[in-house]
Amino acid sequence: MANILKEKLSTEKFVVGPFLKLPSPAVVEIMGLAGFDFVIIDCEHGPLNVLAAEDMVRAAHLSGIAAVMRITENNPAMISRALDIGVDAVQVPQVSARADAEKVVKAAKFSPAGERGVCRFVRASGYTSIEKSEYFQRANRDTMVIIHIEGQDGINNLDEILQVEGIDIVFIGPYDLSQSLGLPGQVDHPDVEKKMLEVIEKAAGKGKCVGTFVDDISTGYKWAKLGVQYISYSVDVGIIYEACKRTVEGFHKTEQ
Repeated sequence: MANILKEKLSTEKFVVGPFLKLPSPAVVEIMGLAGFDFVIIDCEHGPLNVLAAEDMVRAAHLSGIAAVMRITENNPAMISRALDIGVDAVQVPQVSARADAEKVVKAAKFSPAGERGVCRFVRASGYTSIEKSEYFQRANRDTMVIIHIEGQDGINNLDEILQVEGIDIVFIGPYDLSQSLGLPGQVDHPDVEKKMLEVIEKAAGKGKCVGTFVDDISTGYKWAKLGVQYISYSVDVGIIYEACKRTVEGFHKTEQ
């Protein structure tokens, strides 16, 4: 199956999808039916594990959207497990130097592009129903690699990081970035936005797609106009909470 996310990024101005913390294929289906382009299954923060994530990947593909997994750390075994369950992209946090980026690509790609562990008895290969040479070629061609730049060290080393082949999206983590600048949580502070613009400009110069996280639609649209193509909008639990809160408040206003 073709990588839906890669296809959309080549034809659309931007794509939008939420982080997911609830271990629920039904939530994934709902997000797909609502029209999101992708979901990010978040195994860094929250209770999710690979076993729960596999069914969420199935739900994403049945709903016609892409499945991304953010893993806990830059760890080859974690990258391999994420890719083996058939995610369209693996998203790796805390990439701060060229060596970090090289480690990610090496773990995400089969030889000759990398050193990903070889196993065909997994969902990604159709449980061996895909001919092996085709599977290895397709995985290297279609699987996307997303790295997080979320600290001052990553920005200082960005020029070298961007030289690494095999990276598809550079994701700016605004909250961690704000903390590294001594401004925790102030994601709209001019100093934070200045650093984000620096990443966007440099990445664009190397032909790399840029992503970031936003809490609201207006901020997402602002960054989209500034060149961000991969927009992570909010989190499933927050989206559900806000919808429920608006409903309850609406009933109380009606009473008055």
